[in-house]
Amino acid sequence: MKNLAVLTGGAAIVATMATSAFAQEVTLRLHQFLPLQAAIPAQAIQPWIDKIETESGSRIKIEHYPSMQLGGGPSALYGQAKDRFVDIVWTLMGYTPGRFPSSETFELPFMTGSSEASSRAFHEFIEANAMAEFADTHPLVFHTHGPGWIHSNKPIANLEDVSGQKLRGPTRVITNLLGTLGATPVGMPVPAVPEALAKGVIDGTVIPFEVTVPLRVSELVTNHTGFENNPGMYTATFVLTMNNESYNNLPDDLKAVIDANSGPDTAALFGAVMDAADITGRAIAEATNNTVIALDDAEKARWMAASQPVVYEWLVEMEALGIDGKALINSAKSLINKYSM
Repeated sequence: MKNLAVLTGGAAIVATMATSAFAQEVTLRLHQFLPLQAAIPAQAIQPWIDKIETESGSRIKIEHYPSMQLGGGPSALYGQAKDRFVDIVWTLMGYTPGRFPSSETFELPFMTGSSEASSRAFHEFIEANAMAEFADTHPLVFHTHGPGWIHSNKPIANLEDVSGQKLRGPTRVITNLLGTLGATPVGMPVPAVPEALAKGVIDGTVIPFEVTVPLRVSELVTNHTGFENNPGMYTATFVLTMNNESYNNLPDDLKAVIDANSGPDTAALFGAVMDAADITGRAIAEATNNTVIALDDAEKARWMAASQPVVYEWLVEMEALGIDGKALINSAKSLINKYSM
C-alpha cells in the first residue's frame, strides 16, 4: 500500500506539472519603428496583439515597443528578430538592402496599387517564390503599403519637374527609380523624414499618404503628386516576423494561435488599414489647403516609359544572383491581377 501511495502521489505531481506547463504564460516582445499613433501600429499591430492574447486565453502576452524604443535603427530590426534580441519585429524589407532580393519585385515601378489587394498577393507571392530568403526567422505576415506619392514644396506637375529635386526614397529600388526619373535621390528611414524636410536636407519625400499623418508631412510641404488610377508609382514591402526559437518553444496549441493570425488573410487586413489611412492622409492634405496633383494617364505613360531602365537593371541584378526575375514579375502580376479584380 505504501508503494501504491508513492506512485499515486508521484502521478499527481506529474499531472500538476503538466497542467502548469500547459497553462504557462509566454511573454513576447515586439519591436517596430513607427510611433503608436501611426496607422499600422494603432490599427493593425495592436489589434493583432489583442486578438492573439484573447485567443490564447491570456497565456500569450505581447509587449509592444514602438519607435525603436529598445534601441538600434530601423535597419537593425530584422537582425534583432533573427538573433532573439526581441521575439517579433515589424519592419520594411528595404531597410536591409540585398537581403530579400525576390521581395523587390513588388517595389518595381508601377507594379501595384491597392494595399489590401497587393498585400494578399504579396504574401502568396513570397510563400510561392521566396520563403528561403526568410529561413532565419519565422515569418507571420508579408504586406505592402498603398501607392507611393511625392510630397514636396515645389509643385511637380509633369516628369520634367522632378529634375534636380532632392527626394527621399525608402529602399534601393525606389531611390534608383527617383534617380532614373531625374531627381537627386536621398535614402533614409522614414522616421528621419520630418527633420530632413524641416532643415531643407531634402526637397520632398516619397511615401504613401497614410504615413504623412503621424509624420505631419502636410505641415512641412505644400504639394502632393501622384496618379489617380492604379497602379501607383511604387510600393514598399513589409514583414511581421518572429524569432525561430521563440516560435518553436511555444506549445502546439499556442503555435496554433499564432498560425491562425498569420498568412494572406491577415496580410489583407494590414493592407486594408493602410488603404483607409491613405484616404485620411489625403483628406488632411486637402484640408490644409495643400495642392494635390493627380497626374492623368497620358502623363503617367511618360513616367512609366522613363522608369523602364529600373526594371532592366533589376533583371540584370537578379540574373547575376541566379534568380529568374522575369518569372518573378510574371508571378507578381498574375497574383496582383487575381486580387485586384
